[in-house]
Amino acid sequence: MLVLSVDTATPAVTAGLVELEQAARGADTRTLASRVRVDPRAHAEVLTPQILECLTEARRSRADLDAVVVGIGPGPFTGLRVGMATAAAFGDALGIPVYGVCSLDAIAADTVSDLTPGSELLVVTDARRREVYWARYRDGVRVAGPDVAKPSEVDMAQATVIAGSASHVDFFDLPVLPVETPSAAGLVRVASAELLARTVPDALVPLYLRRPDAVEKSYRALDRTGA
Repeated sequence: MLVLSVDTATPAVTAGLVELEQAARGADTRTLASRVRVDPRAHAEVLTPQILECLTEARRSRADLDAVVVGIGPGPFTGLRVGMATAAAFGDALGIPVYGVCSLDAIAADTVSDLTPGSELLVVTDARRREVYWARYRDGVRVAGPDVAKPSEVDMAQATVIAGSASHVDFFDLPVLPVETPSAAGLVRVASAELLARTVPDALVPLYLRRPDAVEKSYRALDRTGA
């Protein structure tokens, strides 16, 4: 199964082609091509060219795609909607299913080989406004979050290691795992069970977790006037 995976929930614009196969112990993924560009202002400009570059590198065409997986956040409104709209457009044009996954789950999926049994992972990404998006995982399963908070207010519970945004992991006194953003393969691993079962995907619902930055000023104006 050939899967296109994209994510724009973080400052990194991620696109990739991943082959997914059923294996004796779950699923096997193989990345055929991937592109990652860190630029929080270039999501709309670079995502589709990255997808086309991946298809060219892998010597595949859009007609070869069997499904699309997209990170649905949490993430800032403007960047997040680029990835979701692009994924939905490819799915609609090609008549293939589009699966949405939590972008924090994809980061966690790429840390599995670095974790010891019983360890608890904290994943954080940049939420701007001096806040982070966060979630906690135990044995690969999300046990808290996703949520948004100031670093000092994150519920660390029994977290023993951390992964995610390089600019934010240092706010926490935990060993750091070298996974900063969702990878193409990580996104597919999160959706692998549904992909292999060919289940009908749920509707894409973005995880904004708060009001969009673009309209925050108007909300404050209403609050002052009491309207």
